Amino acid sequence: MFGKKTNKPQNQIDSLIGTGTHVVGDINFSGGLRIDGHVRGNITATGDKPSTLMLSDQATIEGKIQVSHAVINGTIVGPIHADEYLELQAKARVSGDVYYRAMEIHLGATIEGKLLHQDNVGQGNKVMTLVPATGD
Repeated sequence: MFGKKTNKPQNQIDSLIGTGTHVVGDINFSGGLRIDGHVRGNITATGDKPSTLMLSDQATIEGKIQVSHAVINGTIVGPIHADEYLELQAKARVSGDVYYRAMEIHLGATIEGKLLHQDNVGQGNKVMTLVPATGD
């Protein structure tokens, strides 16, 4: 709309890291990746096609994430770089800076870090500081 073009997310899951699985090391993937287990390492989408990372509420990642699309409902300790779209679902817990172009945050998700908007032109980052709500 209005001249902005975004890549559509990957609609299928090509790889799965199951609930009882623990991975130590970096993961490079293309297409769709769903994680239900624990990963200690960086997760990077490769190739020029859109990629989608899905993290269930049971999943934990300790490392940097670099993808085009992400749907997060688990725990991440490290920065997230979502080149196109990021969705933080209700049980998402992020300890690290979040770089995004478009984002949806559900009620209950938490972020301990900065939100840095990535504009389309590459003119830099727009930092959004979140101020905790005070109870009346």
